[in-house]
Amino acid sequence: MFTAHKLKNGARVVQAPFGGTEAATIIVLFKVGSRDEDLKVWGGSHFIEHLMFKGTKRRPETVDISRELDQYGAEFNAYTGKDLTAYYVKIEASKLPVAVDLLHDMLFHSVYDAKEMTKEKKVITEEIKMYEENPIMHLEDLLEEAMFDGHTLGRNIAGTAKSILDMKRDHVIAYRDRFYVPENMVIVVSGKVPDNMMTELEKTFGKVKPGTRPVFEDMYLPRTQKGTSVRRQMKPLEQIQVALGFPVPGRGHDDSYAYRLLGSILGGTMSSRLFIEVREKRGLCYTVRASVDQYDDVGVFSIRAGLDAKRLPLAAKTILAELKKIAKDGATPKELKTAKENWRGAMTLRLEDSSDRAEFYGRQELFEGKVETLDERLKRVDAVTVAQVKRVAKEVLDLSKMSLAAIGPYKTDAELMKAFGIR
Repeated sequence: MFTAHKLKNGARVVQAPFGGTEAATIIVLFKVGSRDEDLKVWGGSHFIEHLMFKGTKRRPETVDISRELDQYGAEFNAYTGKDLTAYYVKIEASKLPVAVDLLHDMLFHSVYDAKEMTKEKKVITEEIKMYEENPIMHLEDLLEEAMFDGHTLGRNIAGTAKSILDMKRDHVIAYRDRFYVPENMVIVVSGKVPDNMMTELEKTFGKVKPGTRPVFEDMYLPRTQKGTSVRRQMKPLEQIQVALGFPVPGRGHDDSYAYRLLGSILGGTMSSRLFIEVREKRGLCYTVRASVDQYDDVGVFSIRAGLDAKRLPLAAKTILAELKKIAKDGATPKELKTAKENWRGAMTLRLEDSSDRAEFYGRQELFEGKVETLDERLKRVDAVTVAQVKRVAKEVLDLSKMSLAAIGPYKTDAELMKAFGIR
């Protein structure tokens, strides 16, 4: 179970205690990501995430932060997305006050030393190179660039080497101060949660001065141009990484769980349609999968595969045939039942971990302003019907709305599109 609270300054808190563990996780989430950046701070959300670990007045150096947590064997990290930034510590429950104090210190008392910022810019440019030179990592960036061309959702989360090196300290500070306010923050504590948790949070995060809740205005408008949008990176590889993307509505839509179950049926497991047809029957790939990611205003239904580049035409024909088939005929009752059971089992196992449970509740509160239990979510999954899956498959898997991204030996967009039978 969970309980929802607010600190005196307006910060939202969710406590999600459960038994059978001696660990606790605290995660602090802010509703800000790369989609909220203008060109002066392109990559700024990710840059800020890095800078939070570079030192505070009380803990002047990075090693002062890491050493304090390392001595307790804690797990700690942060991540940036297109619409959120999160920081977490998983630690022995008796040491949770240490994690609370340290996160508060990092998030609201980091010094942003100019010399450290210059050094960290070099670190991030190397990180950008790492992603761009790794086809599996970089493919998602290319797909969303194709799908959201001209919108901030289509930009790389980390920015570019130029945008990072050109970024000014005062612009970064102003951007941080706009979004790192109690009104835009959610704190979740999960696992073995002490009875005095709210007191600990009021003593730390509760002391942050209230600000102004940001206004999010840059909503995505569906593209109107016809034809396949393509992004391609030429690499002389024997394997080609390919992604197909289709737009779906944003989180909170009535069909959200139908999209996810459709993804599971198509490519969510080793017994899914695409896995059987593309890998098991024809040996065309090592991996193929389908998934759904949603933002507030739009989402992505994607199919990704690592394929033998020489046999791409056959693989593409096989994948597209499966998409057309399920769009025409839908899924069987047995397939839908299996997908529901898979979702139930995977989520049940996932929520045995305090950090996963903290994120489960945190994302709900951050984006939806309310929290549901796993059982409540499972009821929504169970309510999806065969007819609903058939309808959404036909709506979503419209090849005229498809975007295509690929990293491999194809030298031109035309050559790549020809392999997919696209003119």
